Amino acid sequence: HGGEEPRCVRARYGNSLKVTRAAEGAGSPSSPCQQLEVGDEVADCQRLSSNLLATAAIMSVIATIEQEFQEVDDANDWQPRYLDIRHQSSDHPHKVAKYAENRNRNRYRDVSPYDHSRVILQNSDNDYINASLVVNEEAQRTYILTQGPLPNTCCHFWLMIWQQKTKAVVMLNRIVEKDSVKCAQYWPTKQEEPMLFRETGFCVRLKSEDVKSYYTVRQLQLECIDTGESRIILHFHYTTWPDFGVPESPASFLNFLFKVRESGSLSSEHGPAVIHCSAGIGRSGTFSLVDTCLIVMEKRNDPFHVDIKQILLNMRKYRMGLIQTPDQLRFSYMAVIEGAKYIMGDSTMQVNTLSAF
Repeated sequence: HGGEEPRCVRARYGNSLKVTRAAEGAGSPSSPCQQLEVGDEVADCQRLSSNLLATAAIMSVIATIEQEFQEVDDANDWQPRYLDIRHQSSDHPHKVAKYAENRNRNRYRDVSPYDHSRVILQNSDNDYINASLVVNEEAQRTYILTQGPLPNTCCHFWLMIWQQKTKAVVMLNRIVEKDSVKCAQYWPTKQEEPMLFRETGFCVRLKSEDVKSYYTVRQLQLECIDTGESRIILHFHYTTWPDFGVPESPASFLNFLFKVRESGSLSSEHGPAVIHCSAGIGRSGTFSLVDTCLIVMEKRNDPFHVDIKQILLNMRKYRMGLIQTPDQLRFSYMAVIEGAKYIMGDSTMQVNTLSAF
């Protein structure tokens, strides 16, 4: 090939590009792609081949889900599909939530944690909080889905975060929506004014606040007053979910999800992330379902059909009513499809255009 430089084979790995050097011709020590030994070249080719096969498998899954989505959309079939999921969902005992002493700890009478998966507060006169541990073993994800704290449960909320060694709180609602209070103000809004929760012995301080166009990231310092020990808790607050329905496009929602992921807060290295909206089942279920489906897609290297419906049914074994409306179910499918394309590096994905927000 004379003085022509060896080609660089660019292979997409998730969101990053990996450069594989192809040793064609003699090359030169100063060329961008250095000459490789034959063994190295074969190993690189094998890695590239393996990656391309994995990519093809995931693209096959995306195509299957896209086809399913289009068929349901064309038939205007989201309502029957949603009702079918409700019908198939298993019910479990939730007696503790109904105890007389716990009734004022529930925001909604018809949203209760199951007894087998509820979060149990330790070293407390009353161990009840309306919160559930939701687990997906294949995705290696554990979330705590909970209601928006009430004025009388903010102290229990912070106790749970401390005891569970939570790294991040994901909030998917605003304090007031449609002239209705959806959640108590459980964190301080000014750096110079900490909030004290004397009943459980915690102090919360606002350390920083980064306001974006559709979400806000805060750093909160959670201090145990008895011991003086403190931890930084990340507070990811999605502020633009409309009062009615779902976001028009999954792009901003996915950017928010990937921002939470980038922090490492969802990994098994930390305690479970706390996800909440108002009831802790609709938007919270949407966030958890989309994240879980995308992780499962990434982990499977063969063209299985990732069954969104089945993953949701499994999650509903841990907390009742996850995904509250047909629109939320449809949005979840859209977000999984677009999120998978983004992970695989499809440049047509709108989420790329929002990276600077």
